[in-house]
Amino acid sequence: MRGYRGIKYTLFICCYVFWVVSAVLIAVGIYAKIAKERDVVDTLTVDPAMLLIIVGSVMFLITFLGCFGALRNITCLLKMFLGILAVILLLQVAAGIVGYLFTDMVMERTEKLMMKAIVRYREDQDLENAIDFIQKKFQCCGVESYTDWSHNAYFECVDTNPSLEACGVPFSCCIHLPNQTVLNTMCGYGVQQLEKHSASFDVFTVGCLEKIASWTKNNLLLVAGLTAGLLLLEVCMICLAAAQICWIKKVQQQKKENELRSKSERKDSSWYPAFTDFDDE
Repeated sequence: MRGYRGIKYTLFICCYVFWVVSAVLIAVGIYAKIAKERDVVDTLTVDPAMLLIIVGSVMFLITFLGCFGALRNITCLLKMFLGILAVILLLQVAAGIVGYLFTDMVMERTEKLMMKAIVRYREDQDLENAIDFIQKKFQCCGVESYTDWSHNAYFECVDTNPSLEACGVPFSCCIHLPNQTVLNTMCGYGVQQLEKHSASFDVFTVGCLEKIASWTKNNLLLVAGLTAGLLLLEVCMICLAAAQICWIKKVQQQKKENELRSKSERKDSSWYPAFTDFDDE
């Protein structure tokens, strides 16, 4: 019985933790969505707020099945939880295999997605903050180079562009000195008109796609460890759910056998008055 309780409450605690995390993701996504001044993003792939809401909602539903099923010993909910988790695990493994076999295609799709995000810069505050964070974190600018910002209407480097930021790049591309205390948001103005060597003194000239790919290769063990840890956690939760289902079925089967045995014993223990005549028919 102790083993069953250990399985039950371990599964419940794991699901409860992810349940709380999913609720936080939904709350953050809803807050970000409401806080926007205007909503002009029409695709989920470039709308971080909507992506958080969808991912959080899916996690909330799945972990709710696991929490309630484990706590109340409901096999149908546990089976649904196990099945959905198994499908997600298989999809993740398949995505990893496809990404490894078709690396060039994945890089091409990623480049198109990042370029689309650059085009929509300034149109969505969440997307703008995400791009600025990536460029600061990886010390990069644009997708392949700093001149990619010419694809954005505000930074397009043409004579007919009336924007004050024409031929410039966002301030997140700028190289900040260690002793710099005041942020110069105009440091990227006009750098697209400079040669790469001259621009490299003021802004990062290497594209973010190359930087991210390089970081992934340099931290391959970390990425592989995090991925393996996530997959292992999913496998453990699947095993715990399967073990609890088997245990519940075993207990139910034992109860049925005990009921049948008790009925049989009651039938055998029935007695008749002494000297009763039994006539053969």
